[in-house]
Amino acid sequence: METVARAQRGDLRAFNRLVLAYQNLAYNVAYRIMGDADAAADVCQEAFLSAFRHIRALRGSSFKSWLLRIVTNMCYDHLRYQRRRPAHSLEELTTSEDAGENPEHFSWMTHEGAGPEEQIMSRELADVLQSGIASLPADQRAIIVLSDVQGFTYQEIAEITGIPLGTVKSRLSRARAKLRDYLLAAHPELLPDKYRQLIRDEEETT
Repeated sequence: METVARAQRGDLRAFNRLVLAYQNLAYNVAYRIMGDADAAADVCQEAFLSAFRHIRALRGSSFKSWLLRIVTNMCYDHLRYQRRRPAHSLEELTTSEDAGENPEHFSWMTHEGAGPEEQIMSRELADVLQSGIASLPADQRAIIVLSDVQGFTYQEIAEITGIPLGTVKSRLSRARAKLRDYLLAAHPELLPDKYRQLIRDEEETT
């Protein structure tokens, strides 16, 4: 990619074009993992600064995958720091005041043509999903965000996270199971009928 090559040669304008191209993706990934708008913004700022300092070391992978590895690693660092400091409340760790205002907030749970009541239910489900994701271990949280929210393939996630393909699949399976259990325990009435049927079908085959 010519823009990346120019940025590696020290072209600041080229790097700024990369920032504009990927800042929304980086923020959305960080926001889903962190569950907090301010923390996600801090992570993105640090990630792009790190990318700028180390872009000459980028070899053999796409800038997007390389950047998202930096973002997820920054998220891990911030989450470890959060665990070490006293929390004011459980809600502080699992929810965000800005969650319902994010225009990208779990858009994958809605669909075109949904009526007002269905849209409200989808937003409520999205809030519960965000809390459920925040309850997962950091490594599972990142995997399920990259897969089920951002839509990356197993191979792309392996490249982004630097972990084996089999580990990606097993972590995603565990994350989905924990998230399903969380949803069923929290607000099962918010689950759309098709998801309830999928869960029933899965239980019948196990």
